Amino acid sequence: MGINSQLQEMARREVENFRHNRIDLADEVLAVPTADYVDQARWQKEIDLVFKRVPLALGFSSEFSAPGDYKALKVAGVPVIIVRTQDGSIAAHVNMCSHRGNYVVAEGSGHTTRFRCNYHAWNYALEGDLISILDEENFGSVDKSCHGLTALPAAERAGLVWVTLNPDSKVDIDDFLSGYEAMLTQLRFNETQVAGTQRLDGPNWKVAYDGYRDFYHLPVLHKETIGAGLSHQPDYYAWGPHVRVVSPNNFADLANTPEADWADTQITQGVWTIFPNISIAGGANRDGMYMVSQLYPGESPMTSTTQQNFLHFGDVKDVDQEALDGFMSLMHTVVAQEDYATGFNVQSALSTGAKAFSYFGRNEGGGQLFHRWVDAILAASDDELPALFANGI
Repeated sequence: MGINSQLQEMARREVENFRHNRIDLADEVLAVPTADYVDQARWQKEIDLVFKRVPLALGFSSEFSAPGDYKALKVAGVPVIIVRTQDGSIAAHVNMCSHRGNYVVAEGSGHTTRFRCNYHAWNYALEGDLISILDEENFGSVDKSCHGLTALPAAERAGLVWVTLNPDSKVDIDDFLSGYEAMLTQLRFNETQVAGTQRLDGPNWKVAYDGYRDFYHLPVLHKETIGAGLSHQPDYYAWGPHVRVVSPNNFADLANTPEADWADTQITQGVWTIFPNISIAGGANRDGMYMVSQLYPGESPMTSTTQQNFLHFGDVKDVDQEALDGFMSLMHTVVAQEDYATGFNVQSALSTGAKAFSYFGRNEGGGQLFHRWVDAILAASDDELPALFANGI
């Protein structure tokens, strides 16, 4: 089945559900142990077996337009460098000098021809090779070919840059995407540039992420900001652990429009999530903008951080800065003061142990799938993961 036919089929289903005033429901209510949100040992397993074992979308291809463009960041405790190499490919390395472990570049983004440790001036090529040692004659014999930066698995797919934090992970990017790349390609990230970013502090990463696959709360929690008139009834479409969330009500206009006139921007609407930590909201058109939220665990089960990326179609020089500032301010309010403030309340209450379970209804299939996939990945060995992504749960 081609990508356009997939989108058409989903749109037809949403139009049908709209006409019959229904949504597709999960088979049952799912009970999730509340301890799963706060237990330290469980949280550490999630870091090691989820965040460090599967590819993470850590950037956008447009951030690395030329050889030498790089970004350095810390994810789940791992300092990472992403860089466009001389041959045009993407590489990723642990940001750690082979000499004594110092960072070889400060966190942030920029352009360089090499990475130089500012402790003892060891130099590394963009590809990670150790190319020079200060006062090598007196330092002693070192085989430079064995002491380059530690490489991390990296790939580009659909205008996104993916990095796996464990250099020994066996998870293949295409297995992990489970066919989702074809859908992400339709969102046209290659036509966007990052126009703005902002960071937010949040509660436990799963408490926070539950909200990104949930329309149930929109007209309630966000009634004074973005929720007025929004439907709380969603449908869910899954590719392995990745989920699209969309409401039949969003397809009302298509119900009276011939299929031949359906625009790509109409049939790609909704919230597209990438397991385990990405939410994509906005419109795939040149007048629209995406907000791509990257959610990362913090230093303990009780904290997380989120980077909101605002992607503009076309050159960022053409951005309406006043409109962008207003949109960013609104999204900061919606997420920090409504979603995450509520999430901190949820986390505080869950920590008491007063309730043994949290519940995800039949109308909350996206959250159900998220928790089932976390459990499945934690239970799977490295060798079992390819089949898990291929066959589902």
